Amino acid sequence: MKKIRVLTVDDSALMRQVLAMLLAKDSQIEVVGSAPDPYIAREKIRALNPDVLTLDVEMPKMDGLTFLEKLMRGHPMPVVMVSSLTEAGCQTTMRALELGAVDFIAKPKIDLREGMEQIAQDLITKVKAASVARIKGQNGGCRVDQKASPSPLSSPPSTAMIKTTDTIIAIGSSTGGTEAVKEILERLPPHAPPILITQHMPERFTKTWADRLNRLCRIAVKEAQAGDSVLPGHALIAPGNYHMTLVRSGARYRVQINQDLPVNRHRPSVDVMFASVARQAGGNAVGIILTGMGGDGAKEMLTMKQAGALTIAQDEASCVVFGMPKEAIKVGAVDKVLPLDDIAGAILAYVGR
Repeated sequence: MKKIRVLTVDDSALMRQVLAMLLAKDSQIEVVGSAPDPYIAREKIRALNPDVLTLDVEMPKMDGLTFLEKLMRGHPMPVVMVSSLTEAGCQTTMRALELGAVDFIAKPKIDLREGMEQIAQDLITKVKAASVARIKGQNGGCRVDQKASPSPLSSPPSTAMIKTTDTIIAIGSSTGGTEAVKEILERLPPHAPPILITQHMPERFTKTWADRLNRLCRIAVKEAQAGDSVLPGHALIAPGNYHMTLVRSGARYRVQINQDLPVNRHRPSVDVMFASVARQAGGNAVGIILTGMGGDGAKEMLTMKQAGALTIAQDEASCVVFGMPKEAIKVGAVDKVLPLDDIAGAILAYVGR
C-alpha cells in the first residue's frame, strides 16, 4: 500500500522532530522531509512532491499565511496547519482555513513533547483526511474562497415566519466544515430559522470562529452557553470540548452544554446534538450533515428522519472529505443529497412552504 508522504514545515527543530516521531507511529505515513522556513519548504515541495504538508502558522522570513496563500495559488495541495492556542493563533488559523488549509492541530502550551503525544492520534487522523481531501486551490476548477461575498438568496415568503418559530435547523460538520457552514449561513436572511451547529473543533477556536461568522452573516452567531435561548435569526455553535443539546422549556427551546464522555471520539459530537433535536423537536426540524471525516452524526440523523425531520447531506463533489455524509447516506438517514450551494435555498424553501 502506498504511504502518505508528509513534509513538515516549522521553525522549531524540536517541533519538527516531534511531528516526525508522532507521524511515524502510523505505518501508512512516511515523513519524507522537513523545512525550517517557507523558502526551504518551497524547494523541498518541488524535490519531494509530498502528499500532505504540515505548516506552522508563525514562522520567520515568511509567515504561514503568506506562504499558504502563495502555495494555494501556484501549487494547491493538502495542508494541515499547526496552530498555537493564543487568540492570535486562533484568528490566524481561521484565516488559513479560508485560504484553503484542510484542517489544523493546536500545539500544547506547555511541555511540548508530552502534550503532542496526547494529540498524536488526532494529528494522524487529520493528516490521513487531508491526503484524500479535495483541495480548493486558485487554479483550475477548484477555488480557495468559494465566494468572497455571496449574493444572498431571496427571502422566503412572509408566511414562513410562522414556521420559523418552531423549526430547528441542526448542522453537523468536521473536516472542511468551517467554510461549508460559512457558505450556508452567509446566504440566510436575518429572519432565518434558529440554527444549532456542531463542528469538530477544540476549545478557544469555536469562539473565534463564531465571532468571525457573526461579523460576516446577517444572522447573529455565537458560541453557545448553558441556557441560551434558541431563537429565529440566531445560530449557536457548540463550544470546543463540550457537547451541546437541545432542551424544551414549555413553548421555548434552549440549549445545554455538558462534558459527558466523547461520542465517536468527539466532544462536541454531532450525534449527541442530533439525538436531542430528534427527541425535543421531532418533525419540526431539519438535520444537515456536511463535509467531514468519520461517521459522527449518521446514527442519530437516522433518528431525526424517523422522528419526521427533513434530512440533508452535502454531495460528494462539493465536500472536502465525503466521510460523514457518505456514512449517513449508507444507513438510510438522508432525504436529500445536495451540492453545498443549494443547501441554504433548500432550508428557506422548506420553512417557507
